[in-house]
Amino acid sequence: MAVSLHGKPPNIVLILADDLGYGDVGCYNPESKIPTPNLNQMAREGMKFMDAHSPSTVCTPTRYSLLTGRMAFRTGFRGVFAGVGGPCLIEKGRLTLPQLLKEKGYATAMFGKWHIGMSFYDSKGALITNRGLEGVQKIDYTRAIPDGPLNHGFDHFFGTVSCPTTDWLYAYVDGDQIPVQPTGLLDKTHLPKHPYSRDNRRGMIAPDFDLEEVDLVFLQKSRDFLRSHLSERSHKPFFLFHSLQAVHLPSFPADRFKGKTGSGPHGDFILEMDWIVGELLKELKMLGVDQETLVIFSSDNGPEVPTTIAMRRDHGHDGARPWRGVKRDQWEGGHRIPLIIRWPGVVKQGGISHQIVSLTDLFATCASIVGSKIPDGAAEDSFSFFAQMMGHSMDEGARPYLLQQTMSLDLSIREGRWKYLDHRGSGGNNYAREGEWGMRQFALPENDPDAPGQLYDLETDPGETLNLYSKRPEIVKRLKRILEDSKLSGRSRPKS
Repeated sequence: MAVSLHGKPPNIVLILADDLGYGDVGCYNPESKIPTPNLNQMAREGMKFMDAHSPSTVCTPTRYSLLTGRMAFRTGFRGVFAGVGGPCLIEKGRLTLPQLLKEKGYATAMFGKWHIGMSFYDSKGALITNRGLEGVQKIDYTRAIPDGPLNHGFDHFFGTVSCPTTDWLYAYVDGDQIPVQPTGLLDKTHLPKHPYSRDNRRGMIAPDFDLEEVDLVFLQKSRDFLRSHLSERSHKPFFLFHSLQAVHLPSFPADRFKGKTGSGPHGDFILEMDWIVGELLKELKMLGVDQETLVIFSSDNGPEVPTTIAMRRDHGHDGARPWRGVKRDQWEGGHRIPLIIRWPGVVKQGGISHQIVSLTDLFATCASIVGSKIPDGAAEDSFSFFAQMMGHSMDEGARPYLLQQTMSLDLSIREGRWKYLDHRGSGGNNYAREGEWGMRQFALPENDPDAPGQLYDLETDPGETLNLYSKRPEIVKRLKRILEDSKLSGRSRPKS
């Protein structure tokens, strides 16, 4: 049954931060050294989810899973996209969240980082397969992009192909074209130099692309969309996906935020991210629609390795606190993320949920809100948490288990207190690497070094310090069977 506010379904704004850890947000981490007043206020006015997870420990598969409600490991794709890598990971004909909402009368728009793959062609019409600098230098800019956001449910798009300030292509995509083309290689001599500026590839850059202003450009595009839509089509609900660059490395906060936190450039970048959330909320209020808009905030995975190392060392701030692991790791710090929902008059103010939730669940939850029935061939790993948003019992409609994946397609499964990792080690980062930027300094002793997998009781051991693989074989066997069944059936959500 659809939820109707003021005679129409709610507007939906989804704000996704990049590489923002659970411990980076003040309302999740009382020891945070970085002010996040707008997210803290959003949590006071809405609901905070304490056990929310990104589907993957890195960005490309998470973004695929968020928009499709399907775990990305089912595609067989490993890693993340770079440069003009493609084709788009979202299969032709697959139902996406914006498409589902569009079919319910929503106007749909996305501004920011895409990173799920796009196809580009050279002057001879051949698909470019090189994901590095050479591929970018072959682009024929007269040819439209055939498989970007406009082809998967969005009416409007302005953003970047992959990571905005890290990748081989520093240029904006407007719709299905790149109107301002790169004219030369990135000149890094004028960019900030600090421990959080380590991640710039020397790619091709367009003359209108300022690496320190990217998120302000995205913000203006979202503002323009909201104002235009409510001026011209206020009778239609809208879905806005604001996909931030912040706080992915390199940490290049805009000038107005530099030096504002006392926690270095990355702290300033987190402050900018929080400010942008506040500006979007203010925009909704100014336009008179904040009371009829569901706002969702989250992150695509845990905090980055060099960011976490430097922030712990230099500022006593732990973006993964209180969890073990960081981005790329299968341990909780790699995928346990902030999830805050604000929906005035529907979601109770100051609510806290301990329900296990995945970002794949946004698909089924939005479907519940607008009254859409999900076909069996869509959103195979999505469970609605609408009942929990409404304050109902945790058991009502709850997902039976949680799947996670790494960029190398290592898998884990969580059922209640039990978490089984179907592999050794972190599944991502190399914890044998020594040195200032190595993860060896955070390695924990292995109490069961010969075990082929890992089993943790998160109720008694939330830090994942004691591997119970050999001590609880019956639980390992049961969870491994469920995991294998889910892989073979191609779904974790039962067919309707």
